[in-house]
Amino acid sequence: MSVFYTLGIETSCDDTAVSVLRGEREVAAELLSSQIRDHARFGGVIPEFAARRHLESLLPLIDAALREAGIEGKDLNLIAVTRGPGLMGSLMVGVLAARALSRAWEVPVLGVNHLEGHMFAPLLEADELAPPFLSLIVSGGHTEIIRVDAFGRYALLGGTRDDAAGEAFDKAAKLMGLPYPGGPEIDRLAATGNPKAFDFPVPLKRTDRVEFSFSGLKTALLWQVKKMREANPPTDILHIVDLCASFQHAVVEALIAKLAMAVRQTGIENVTASGGVAANSALRRALREDRRWRAWLPQPSRCTDNAVMIAMAGYNAWQRGARSPEDLTPDPSLEFAV
Repeated sequence: MSVFYTLGIETSCDDTAVSVLRGEREVAAELLSSQIRDHARFGGVIPEFAARRHLESLLPLIDAALREAGIEGKDLNLIAVTRGPGLMGSLMVGVLAARALSRAWEVPVLGVNHLEGHMFAPLLEADELAPPFLSLIVSGGHTEIIRVDAFGRYALLGGTRDDAAGEAFDKAAKLMGLPYPGGPEIDRLAATGNPKAFDFPVPLKRTDRVEFSFSGLKTALLWQVKKMREANPPTDILHIVDLCASFQHAVVEALIAKLAMAVRQTGIENVTASGGVAANSALRRALREDRRWRAWLPQPSRCTDNAVMIAMAGYNAWQRGARSPEDLTPDPSLEFAV
């Protein structure tokens, strides 16, 4: 039986990522071009700038990935590309490139939901993990818990009312005057801070629904920072580490509380976490140490946007019979099929 090769393309935001997957989960090549330094001076992602960077990076990355895998384009069996959700310009670059290569190489293309991609990230190094399990997706744009009954059959148990967890981290960092990207910086500083120094509220901890909200926590931080800056004399800057630790603690507590609720309600004790916030050291520690479940986590580099997860999700969907039209179009508001 011949080997099945999948080319994965991920351009939903500001990272240009390409991978070649051999079979179901063997990574033959994985390359990424990060734009963090490009956008840091703006304090956030500039969509038009991100799309231009994708245009510059994508085809050279694909060429390099194929060389690393030791194959040519015509040897591929499938091109899996992120269709959405994400930034329209960035998605357009990836989808149109995939369509062009599909015609040139006579290889089918399949559009992949970015969130389903994140859901597959923990499976790369977990051969024994199989549905049913609960998937906690926590990133800059999404915070939700999904029940995975089978691959391709999902149920959304709950999401956020307002900010996503990653968005809350980035906004909190900006309030404290920390550099972009804010989430990793808060995590770094929190390591030497006191998580109980400030009594920030744990959002929706005691409600009876699987749901999240981080806007109130962000407001509580805003008032605390304002109070510290207006103190006479102003509070010493060293308190920033305590602010970071306390804010991070509240976010992690909120995520863990609702995951525990989902476990109780479903009786499913296998859980996964993915998305950029799943790289947070405090969250990873809390997930692994909790005895109410068994946690499966991808390595930190695959928590953030990457093409391996897109290739894996695409391969799995293709084997289930999923197909995309030749005129596949990006959808920045693509819903997660549940």
